[in-house]
Amino acid sequence: MRFSRRFMLALLSSVMAVGSATANTIDPNYKPSRGQSGKDVIWIPTPVELVEKMLTMAKVGPADRLFDLGAGDGIIAITAGRQFNATAVGIEFNPNMAEYARRQVRAAGVQDKVRIITGDIFQEDFSSATVVSMYLLPDLNLRLRPILLKMKPGTRLVSHAFNMGEWQPDETASAAGAMAFLWIVPAQVEGSWNATIDGKGAKLQLEQTFQNAGGTITLDGRARPLVGAKIRGEDLSFQFRGDAGAVSSFSGKVSGNRITGTLSTDRYTQTFEAQR
Repeated sequence: MRFSRRFMLALLSSVMAVGSATANTIDPNYKPSRGQSGKDVIWIPTPVELVEKMLTMAKVGPADRLFDLGAGDGIIAITAGRQFNATAVGIEFNPNMAEYARRQVRAAGVQDKVRIITGDIFQEDFSSATVVSMYLLPDLNLRLRPILLKMKPGTRLVSHAFNMGEWQPDETASAAGAMAFLWIVPAQVEGSWNATIDGKGAKLQLEQTFQNAGGTITLDGRARPLVGAKIRGEDLSFQFRGDAGAVSSFSGKVSGNRITGTLSTDRYTQTFEAQR
């Protein structure tokens, strides 16, 4: 298809005009005000003391990549880079707020560690995160929950003020009169597993509700209920009563469709492996 030179010049002029209009929406003197409206929330700054508490709870360190969903003025991402030596990306929908946060990043001298992008948290890819931070309303947390649960087991999630509904936090803390919540994304363990305990066959049937689990282990043709089963990232633990009431305790790791660890009593320790 061929276009006239006049048409192409008109099209280019139109594109440049749109780009110029978009650039002109950025106010270089913009400063956020407490309580201002946003896309889905109003902006209330997170106290510095709570930011530090959240990042400490999540054990943020140099090996971490933090994504702050709804970055606001950038304080969480900046603190992660400046005080915890992590790399951080803030996602902010409001272009003026995002540019303001970028100015804060430059003022803090952490451009090598912190980046603020203008975007929608439901459209941007943050799957590479090892830590996700949020200060969002409960309905947004619930919309994000299915996405967060599919992240790599062990990913830490921290939220200012608001929880995840029936997904109970692994830890809570408070600072500056505000609450913080921590979740650790659990491995997905639900299903039937063929287990081997020191070379002897067994069956493991697991049910899962977030980081809590239940089910049975079948040894010598007898099913025994699991007690206190917990999933913390890739770590799985449970107990059950064997013959004569002896308690056996399992502690191990989940890696996809494989579980490895040890099964211990007060008398011996056995190797435990299972495949789903």
